[in-house]
Amino acid sequence: MNTTSHDPAPTGSRVLRGPFRPGDKVQLTDPRGRLNTIVLAPGDQFHTHKGWIEHDDLLGRPAGVTVHSTAGVEFQAMRPGYEDFVLSMPRGAAVIYPKDAALITTMGDVFPGSVVVEAGVGSGALTLALLRAVGDHGRVLSFERRQEFADIASGNIADFFGSPHPAWSCTVGDLAEELPRALEAGEADRVVLDMLAPWECVDVAADALTAGGMLIVYVATASQLSRTAEAVRSTNRFAEPRALESMVRDWHLEGLAVRPEHRMIGHTGFLLFARRMDEGVEPLERSRRPQGSTPDEEDLDAWFEPEITESAIGQRTAPPKRLRKLGRAAGSRARVEAAQDGAATDEAATEGAVTGEAVPQEEVTDDTRED
Repeated sequence: MNTTSHDPAPTGSRVLRGPFRPGDKVQLTDPRGRLNTIVLAPGDQFHTHKGWIEHDDLLGRPAGVTVHSTAGVEFQAMRPGYEDFVLSMPRGAAVIYPKDAALITTMGDVFPGSVVVEAGVGSGALTLALLRAVGDHGRVLSFERRQEFADIASGNIADFFGSPHPAWSCTVGDLAEELPRALEAGEADRVVLDMLAPWECVDVAADALTAGGMLIVYVATASQLSRTAEAVRSTNRFAEPRALESMVRDWHLEGLAVRPEHRMIGHTGFLLFARRMDEGVEPLERSRRPQGSTPDEEDLDAWFEPEITESAIGQRTAPPKRLRKLGRAAGSRARVEAAQDGAATDEAATEGAVTGEAVPQEEVTDDTRED
């Protein structure tokens, strides 16, 4: 018998086990496969054109049960997995999809107890995966230029784990200015850059990384990828970078009718991985650089024209009014739990590790998503 003692239950495990409780997110699936994500609260109802469902009919029951609406339609009730949560949570900007987050944490070798720097927290989708990977004894230091995004991410993290995560902190400001103040040189095991111009932060990332640490960059376009790779090489502080992308395709399974689904998640972004050399040690030179791969002046001009903006690369950010609404929507679990404790205050709902003033919270509406 194994008598090895273990740490108490890690952050987030409580909300993934046991019966449904107030504040839990529940994913309801109808007979046609349509998904609806709701936040349980005593006395509330989920309304649909197929009747409504009392939240009280789910509270206290285990995941994996079915419940009938007032119109007699049967719904399947499950806790949302990581993928479901990310695709249904309040989002103010484009997120790093689960397929890319999986590659970042696995091929980026993010290990328990590691120190990870994340630049560009967005709505917190990647942050959730990083926090799971580093565990309670690691550290994820996020840097975000916009307070609105930091507030949304803080609420989503508290919803996902059931409380603010002890390993997470978020600084609102510019990475190049704030990172040297937050972390000693050589203290980071991994640095993840998710920004429009990551080549501007390669040097500060190299300063923060320990020898053998890894720089991970997520970009949307090939021109961003090319410019970032050349910036990494030009420092002479990283081994040869590796670039890849992932594509995921579901399959239709029904008897002998087994075929690819008509829709798939194709290109979402490129990932670049580069290992940090020890200080003062130059990387091995490539034995042969393919002819024509060295950029000339015209190629360099193409990097700067047109200007790299969110609209230029096909990304969209919600307008300010929408961002404020999303900030109020994130953190719904804390509000419901606080209401159950008789202390439903805005301060309790937005408590977290974000540097800066949080946006006040309000009641969240049911979030509906259809595959």
